[in-house]
Amino acid sequence: MSKSDRIRTLTRLLSSYVVAAVSVGIAVIITLNFGSGIKHSATLFFCSVMVGSWYGGLWPGVFAALLSVIALDYYFIPPLYALGISLEEAPDMIVFVATALFISWLSGEQKRAKESLRQARDVLDAKVQERTAELKRANEQLQSEIAEREAAEERLIRAQADIGRIARITTMGELAASIAHELNQPLGGIVVSGDACLRWLAAKPPNLGEVLQAVEAIIRDGTRASGVLVRIRGLLRRGEGLRERSDINDVVREVIALSDGELRRNGLSLRTEMPEDLPPVVVDRILMQQVILNLIMNAMEAMRAVSDRVRVLRIRTEEQPSGSIVVLVQDSGVGVDPKHSSRMFEAFYTTKAQGIGMGLTISRSIVEAHGGQLWAVANDGPGSTFCFTLPVDEAGKL
Repeated sequence: MSKSDRIRTLTRLLSSYVVAAVSVGIAVIITLNFGSGIKHSATLFFCSVMVGSWYGGLWPGVFAALLSVIALDYYFIPPLYALGISLEEAPDMIVFVATALFISWLSGEQKRAKESLRQARDVLDAKVQERTAELKRANEQLQSEIAEREAAEERLIRAQADIGRIARITTMGELAASIAHELNQPLGGIVVSGDACLRWLAAKPPNLGEVLQAVEAIIRDGTRASGVLVRIRGLLRRGEGLRERSDINDVVREVIALSDGELRRNGLSLRTEMPEDLPPVVVDRILMQQVILNLIMNAMEAMRAVSDRVRVLRIRTEEQPSGSIVVLVQDSGVGVDPKHSSRMFEAFYTTKAQGIGMGLTISRSIVEAHGGQLWAVANDGPGSTFCFTLPVDEAGKL
């Protein structure tokens, strides 16, 4: 205990006894005006004992009781102004002393209880403040960690988007020959139609009917070439995707149009089963095209080494009873090696000499982001089937 604390404690103790003495003095002064006799004079002295006990505790209350006994004996019990108690007044004095001591003890206990409650409250307030400060620090640290995690997630999303774009570019690189073939046909048709148009115009007289047909062919071939370029640009574009209600069959047909030349160049037979009454799905068309294109390219790769049977690529779409659309890409290739099946969806894991091992990983991430699932199964015969599901747009279904 510091010196200042000791001084405050001593001052508090002295003030308690001073208050007890002053309260007894006030009781003496007031009671002197109301006659004598302990039965009629004890009321204010009880009050002084209570005041002393309430302010200072048990011992100041006992001190007030002792002063009250002396004052009553000196001022109110014959012989007056002298100390001494007759046998007649002794019982009353004993009752007064016992009552005063009881009041002093009761008031002191009440004061101690209040002091204990106050101290407990102070301790509790201190603990609450300490705990509040700890929670505040923990909250600040948590907010900092959340901010760091959100920043990391944003960086991860950007990195995934960049990797996805690289994967699309890589896939389109594999389709370069097919794309060149797709563009060469309509461009060659435009040149032929243009030459024919000039010949018909140079005729005497000009054959306007044939000219009209040639111009229509030019427009048709130009539109076809433009469509190819639009699909390629969409697959390679950078930026946020836009989800829209779509017919999954249309998305599949757009990818088939891109890969048709590659299918013919590899001598593959394409068979499709796509019912026209399928409910719509809400998807990012570009990302869905990336998934389907990757599965088709994988199927062609799996059938490239097959020479002893017909190489058939089957693409089917079906509506599931569970309220989803399933797309199946089935090949008649070499099938999935069981030792690779458990790792085929891992990032950077590939069995291709020129592969980067991100195609299936990105495809699964895209499908799962749309609320579906992607998996592979072995066929009953040769080859394997890759399947993915997409939830049906219930609003569009209704």
